[in-house]
Amino acid sequence: MALAFGWLPAARYTNLRDVKSFDRLGFLDIDWANYDFARHLAAARATRPALTVARDIEQREQLPIILEQAHILAEYADSVIVVPKDPALAPDMAQLIPDCFLLGYSVPTKYGTTTLPPESFKRPVHLLGGRPDLQRRLANLMPVVSLDCNRFTLDATYGDFFDGETFRPHPLGGYDNCLKDSLANITALWQDYIGPVVGSRSMEVRQ
Repeated sequence: MALAFGWLPAARYTNLRDVKSFDRLGFLDIDWANYDFARHLAAARATRPALTVARDIEQREQLPIILEQAHILAEYADSVIVVPKDPALAPDMAQLIPDCFLLGYSVPTKYGTTTLPPESFKRPVHLLGGRPDLQRRLANLMPVVSLDCNRFTLDATYGDFFDGETFRPHPLGGYDNCLKDSLANITALWQDYIGPVVGSRSMEVRQ
């Protein structure tokens, strides 16, 4: 269904079962709470995704090892996302993080966020998670080239869909109706957006 709207499938490296039938993996996500670089690398080597994301940089001191891992991952992905989360990185992260990597911005949710101001992201950015309306507003503050989103799949289990502005009960109901109309409305949000380069939309589905 999502492919019909130009989206690409995505999965965490811990669960590749549901994307085996696809020709191309859009986004290889990580288990950030229990990160395992060896397992991540093996999944990247096996799937050759368009995008994957390195471990979050929670502290500036982690930068060298995470950049080293990102360079290794880059051998097996079209692009690697590096996610700065330490506020100490904000003033000079454009110089500290090589421009061969996309910057990752963790959209605020109950699961996580970043304290770095959106305005400090001046290079091409991938938006990680969050509500589709908030993702679109953030694109007015930073140069977004790609995003992942599974919020609408969770709301669909309760009969809600994204109507272009917010989530509300679907007038007809049904999980598939919620997914289809959410996908159409999220895609429409980005039709008039002109980013720094032509970006890809990747859908993350977590079972």
